[in-house]
Amino acid sequence: MEFVRFKHARFSARLPVDYTYSLSHYWMKEEQGTPGIWRVGFTKFATRMLGELVEARYEVPEGGSVTSGQQIGYVEGFKAASDLFCVMEGSFVRGNPILEEDACIVKSSPYEDGWLYSIKGEPEATSVDVDGYVEHLSKLIEKMQEEGY
Repeated sequence: MEFVRFKHARFSARLPVDYTYSLSHYWMKEEQGTPGIWRVGFTKFATRMLGELVEARYEVPEGGSVTSGQQIGYVEGFKAASDLFCVMEGSFVRGNPILEEDACIVKSSPYEDGWLYSIKGEPEATSVDVDGYVEHLSKLIEKMQEEGY
């Protein structure tokens, strides 16, 4: 897997080149061997904001219709709890079964084993490639610094 190294202020991350990213800090990667089914997870930036996850719950049944921006569940971390949103149009395939045993995998392996859910469908129209996400992150971190975060 090829990565782009991102570093800005006190935040650094390695971002997979062949992933698609949402501006709301999720990544999407089409599953190998199953065209049209995408795994979705939090980016390293999102996991830093949430801290270690302790729980992930989904409110959409397997096969249920989903739309971009729809709340589909929630995650709870040591630092914060957050609603979980869909970043694709299509149908909910399933949540990651590994999270039931070890939700901390989301932070330790965000781009591999720590995916959140899978969707049969297409990424939202505002999704970007790794370069677009790096640009978005740079602007966001600069804004956070200006506001004293």
